[in-house]
This record gives sequence, structure tokens and C-alpha cells, in this order.
Amino acid sequence: MRKLTFIDLFAGLGGFHLALEQLGCKCVFASELKEDLRRLYNINFPDTPIFGDITKIIPEDVPAHNILCAGFPCQPFSQAGKRQGFFDDKERGNLFDYICAILEIHRPEYVLLENVSNLKGHDNGNTWITIKAKLEALNYEVFDPKILSPHEFGIPQHRRRIYIVCRNKDFGSIEGFSFPRTRPIQCDITKIIDINDTQIQKLKPESHNQLAIWQEFIDLTIQHGDTLPSFPIWAMEFGANYEFEVKPPAFQNLEDLVGRKGKLGKTVVGSTVAECLKHLPNYAQTDKNKVFPHWKIRYIKLNREFYNRHKSWVDTWLVKVSKFDNSHMKMEWNCGKDADPIIENKIIQFRASGIRIKLPSFSPALNLVSTQIPIFPWLPLPKEILKEGEPDKGRYMTLKEASKLQGMQEIKFGDDNFSLSPGRSFEALGNAVNVTIIKHIVKKLLHL
Repeated sequence: MRKLTFIDLFAGLGGFHLALEQLGCKCVFASELKEDLRRLYNINFPDTPIFGDITKIIPEDVPAHNILCAGFPCQPFSQAGKRQGFFDDKERGNLFDYICAILEIHRPEYVLLENVSNLKGHDNGNTWITIKAKLEALNYEVFDPKILSPHEFGIPQHRRRIYIVCRNKDFGSIEGFSFPRTRPIQCDITKIIDINDTQIQKLKPESHNQLAIWQEFIDLTIQHGDTLPSFPIWAMEFGANYEFEVKPPAFQNLEDLVGRKGKLGKTVVGSTVAECLKHLPNYAQTDKNKVFPHWKIRYIKLNREFYNRHKSWVDTWLVKVSKFDNSHMKMEWNCGKDADPIIENKIIQFRASGIRIKLPSFSPALNLVSTQIPIFPWLPLPKEILKEGEPDKGRYMTLKEASKLQGMQEIKFGDDNFSLSPGRSFEALGNAVNVTIIKHIVKKLLHL
């Protein structure tokens, strides 16, 4: 087989580089805006020249290549972002035009792109129509994109991303290509866990205590003949009776608020509406819309109904969570009604939306927010790192384990002269291209 060359745009940690290099291809050029990631790229791929801001690169200066790879910035198309697409106020959406400028000059045979799963549906499909039209105008045949996740290949991570494959019509048709087949596979998070690793972040005693109190909530719910709710539990809503269905509290009159029950069932007081709002749950204080969204109204109703069914024991339990941070007063049981009602053997995430509890089958998608690293509360801790009186179980996912989920177990996060912080490393992994999926796609594309 001829040795194909490729370029790695918006390179990040080098997911495309790892995948194609392992298949015998050679990277001849890379581009990455963030300086710290460029330094790390140099450590991992010292033979590849890497440049910075793609908007400053002259397309003619890019070496000739057979494959253009790009995990172009997802923020303009992400459901978590503003979703402005090509009209993003920071012009990140228009970075796609710089990819097109390189394609116009070098005419590589293949184009391989990765983005967030929402891309094709963004702006009622107009964003995708624009991207496809730009590629077709450059004489590329665009195969119908596909959304894939590592868990569909037996890798214990749920991470849906869209993959786009194109071929320059001068080289032939892409008609014979098909994306790799996926099938339901039972994943097991323990496949990537190293129980002997001592380079770990232990679960804090405070977090152990919070989980114990939420376990008590689960136990009491079942003891009193109820099932675990499928909706998020918002403890601060228990005992509340402020009005919320017609108008959010921020748009109500002072007399409508004073004397009502707010956060944790405490009486709302104040001489102004602004003062009264401080006594409500944080999600009820917003003044963004004159009507709460349907999902918020539904969750408030469900939590109040739950409280009314279980007031006899909830009031006593509620005292224990009253000093928690707002996000820790919320709990999401994502394990279904048939799972054993035990927190310790589940995967935990402390998120802004609450303490999320899920089955230990596969990890949630690695997040750009390093504070949301998955937690394994059941894992025994190596005895040699334990201090007297410390809990002997429970830790966060390690950087090595997260790297395995992305197929990046060979990546170094530093050397003697430079290294990324653990938090920054997790952020970079959260934004990385999954090596295993790219390898599956390229094998099909190149008939390997």
C-alpha cells in the first residue's frame, strides 16, 4: 500500500494523528490554536511541524497531502453553546472556510471531519446544508454523515459525535464506502480501571458524607413503599408553595411572594421582590423568560407531589442537606427502576445539574469541565496511600483511564520540561477525537 499523508487541523491532543499513524499514514502538518496543546503535540509527535491560528496560515504553505483531517471547533454547533453556527459572534463557525481554502489549493483525495452530534440538525438543517454545499462546490462527494459513539464498539464511554467523510471526485466515487457497523454491546467500565494505580484523586470525606445522606434518602423512599423517581430530585423544592406556573416569581408582585414557602420550605420574607427571590430555590429566581419552560414546571410539580407523599420523613431528612451547595441538593437517579438501589456500586458525577448516579456499564462522555470527572465510589484504595481514619474506598477516574476511553493510552501529558495540569488534561481529553472510532472509519475508507 502506498504511504498516504495527512494533515491534522484543530489538532488538540492528536486523535486523528494517532489513528492514522497506527494505520501506516504519515502526518505532514498540524495546526492547533492553544499554545499548551501545541507544546504537548510536539512532545508526542516531534517529527510533525505544528502551527498555531489557522486563520494566519497561508494555504499554499501547507504541504501536499492525501487526507485532510479536522475536528473543527464544535462550540458554534453544540447544544451546550449558543448554537449560532456560521453566524457565531466570535466567527468560530467560519473557521470551516479556512478548511475549504486548504482544500481548494491542495485537492486531497479524502476529507475526514468530526463534530458534535447536533451539527446536522442545527438551525433546522441549514448549517449542514451550508457545509455540504461548500464541500460539493470544491468537487467533493459527501457521504451521508453518521453519528457514532464508543459504546457501540465495546468501549465503555457514551459519546455521540458526527463523522463526515468525503472524496475528491477526481479520484473516483465514494460509492463503495460504508461506515463501520455498530451493534448493541454490553459495556463494562471495569475494563479500563486499574485498581492498583496510586496516582489517584481520592473522594473527599465531605463527598462521602453527601452520598451517604442521599443513600439514606433512597433507603427511606423504598421503605415507605415508593419507587426511585425517574425525574431529578430537587430537595430545595420540598416544602415550597410559591407560585410558578403562570408567572415566574421574578415577575410577580411583592404581596404574591411574602409569606409563601420557598427554599427548603422556609418562609419568604423581604421588602422588595429581589430580596424575596433570594429565599427561593436558585432555579426559580431567574428572570430570563416570563414563563418557565415546560420541563421546569413539570419537575417542580413532581417534586412537590413527592414531598406531599413523604412529608412524614422528608422533613427530618431535609435538615441534613440544608447546608449543601445548591447543586448537591439535587440528585438524578439514571439507573432505572429495576437497578439495585445502592449508590456505592454506581458511577457518580457531581454536576451543576445535581449529583448524577448511573450504572457502571459505561462512562458518561468526558466533559470539557474538569470538575465533572466520573467517580467510582466502590473502588478499594491502595493501602500504601491511605492515611489513618480515611475512607478506604472511592476515587475519581484517573487520567490514564480517561485516556483509554479515547483510545489515547499512548499519549504523554508532559515531559521533564513541560506538562499539562490534571484538570487541563481532562479538558483536552473531553475535546479530543476518539482514536478507535477514527481507525474503524479509515479502515473502511481505505479498504484496510
